[in-house]
Amino acid sequence: MDRPKIGILSLGCPRNLVDSESILSRLNFKKYKIVDMNEAEIGIINTCAFIEDAKNESIEAILDLIELKKEGRLKKIIVYGCLPQRYKERLIRYLPEVDAFVGRITLNHDLKRFPLTPKHYAYFKICEGCLNNCSYCIVPKIKQGFISLDIDSILAKIEALDKTGTKELNIIGQDITGYGLDLYGRVRLTDLIKEIIKKIKNIHWLRLLYLYPTRLNDELLDLIREEPKIVKYVDLPLQHINNRILKLMQRGITKEEILRLIEKIRKKIPSVAIRTSIIVGFPSETEKEFKELLDFIEDVKFERLGAFVYSREEGTAAYNFKHQIPKKIKLERFHLVMSLQKRISEQLNQRFLGKSLEVLIDEERQDGYLGRSQYDAPEVDGLVYVDAKRRLKPGEFVKVKIVDTLQYDLVGRQIK
Repeated sequence: MDRPKIGILSLGCPRNLVDSESILSRLNFKKYKIVDMNEAEIGIINTCAFIEDAKNESIEAILDLIELKKEGRLKKIIVYGCLPQRYKERLIRYLPEVDAFVGRITLNHDLKRFPLTPKHYAYFKICEGCLNNCSYCIVPKIKQGFISLDIDSILAKIEALDKTGTKELNIIGQDITGYGLDLYGRVRLTDLIKEIIKKIKNIHWLRLLYLYPTRLNDELLDLIREEPKIVKYVDLPLQHINNRILKLMQRGITKEEILRLIEKIRKKIPSVAIRTSIIVGFPSETEKEFKELLDFIEDVKFERLGAFVYSREEGTAAYNFKHQIPKKIKLERFHLVMSLQKRISEQLNQRFLGKSLEVLIDEERQDGYLGRSQYDAPEVDGLVYVDAKRRLKPGEFVKVKIVDTLQYDLVGRQIK
């Protein structure tokens, strides 16, 4: 008997994408046929429930599948991930059309991966959950503890990835700087990265995503500086700079320590691109404290920056904080941050004019190619528009001379 055809919709972050790949690899192993959702008989959604916008997106996607089921185009709907992990009882009550709700997905990688990314880059999750207890964040409650995948399992799986044409490997987790603490009694991220580097032959770029500032040590920074395969890109979520807000957020770091850390990173790795994330409109954030945040962004000039409007999440400490900021003010502050960062990014990009960069080609277009430099992570950062002398393929590295700069992107001409 033929197995039913399965389609999947993966929402949220790259960590969710890895979970979706794991779900599909197991189904594929059991001989289920994986198809686009419009051809599927069973629809799977892997949801996100980190903030209000993500929850709304997940609910809307479920409702869309329910419509397909009512039309007879889907036989079953299965909802995975953070949303059912957090709200399973409520979802069962309000969405009876869904056939199954599955919460936490086991941290696991199959040697035979079912990729949802282009062939030339991959995300690899080395740990699940978070060691921190930030007052605004629901992740520790959703994930229920911190789990690291053991080094031998990681190396075996990365060796398999290395043999299948992966050129860029993005190491991910809610907090990879905590890697190993649960298994080995101490943090072993640097040890792990050194072992990975010994194993890989074809992977050319290794990117480390989400480095918690209090655990970003000299040993890891030295390795990033010295190892050619590690891109000079530090993903350092800071969230704020005002000491009172940082304390309320339970970030475990002060303004003075943040400034010293940034200075150290730029001193150790002169060509580094630092990416950070900022939260605006945290409960009781004053105009003066927000201005301090803007001044900080102006002074530091982060190469990459993302901003989030504070989302009040039940089950977090900050949910009950007094002086919640009105949505209108939060949005105004968000737009001020992004407007400032747009100007900074445009200014910083001009430094590349006339210089040559190594670019990884992501896709071909009618008018040329889209690629990225080592300073740009997939999907969240800028692009390099490439005018080529010959036909290029996704996954190919080319040398490019930058001939124009845009607000977030670069324009280059292939040299060789």
